[in-house]
Amino acid sequence: MSAGAVARGHSVLVVPVTPLEDWVRARHAHYDRAYVSADPTFAHAHVTLLAPFVAPEEIAAVRPRIAKIVAATPTFEFALEQVDTFPNGIVHLVPEPEEIFRELTAALWRAFPAYPPYAGRFPDVRPHVTLDALGPGVTTAAVAAWVAPLLPARGYADRVHLSWYEPWGCRTLETWRLGEAERGSAGPRGMGDPPIRLSPG
Repeated sequence: MSAGAVARGHSVLVVPVTPLEDWVRARHAHYDRAYVSADPTFAHAHVTLLAPFVAPEEIAAVRPRIAKIVAATPTFEFALEQVDTFPNGIVHLVPEPEEIFRELTAALWRAFPAYPPYAGRFPDVRPHVTLDALGPGVTTAAVAAWVAPLLPARGYADRVHLSWYEPWGCRTLETWRLGEAERGSAGPRGMGDPPIRLSPG
């Protein structure tokens, strides 16, 4: 990532988690409204695949490789029920099964070795949906109780977003559909077609 991208913000490849979107968006608003997006397509609730990633001006160079990997991955369902906490205090939900998320991350990392998950800070990157962080009045048990009415949740992974994080500028740059290679020419879009542009990059 260029020095300019670090100063302005960073991009993230994610799988949106629609059933938790309103809940996670509200927690963003509780802590810092600068990271609540005005873009209706932005996935506040998501499973991160690769981050930090490229700057917006570098998307054209990486687009074909992302499209190929995402198109070759079938759509899939997953469940969210287990609330857990990482050693760094991040309270999260664990998607089950998690293997396909791991496989997607591994495939993207192989394609873009200059962008290891979380800049290589963690030896094992576990797929998760961030809910909150430990702090005054915030415990794992408290977060589990707050989110309990929404659980168990069923997710359906059918797309990957390239999201941009920047104070007052969070937005979706592009999205790619999972499983396009399986649908082939009979589908509405082919593997070689450009991704859907949801908002300006």
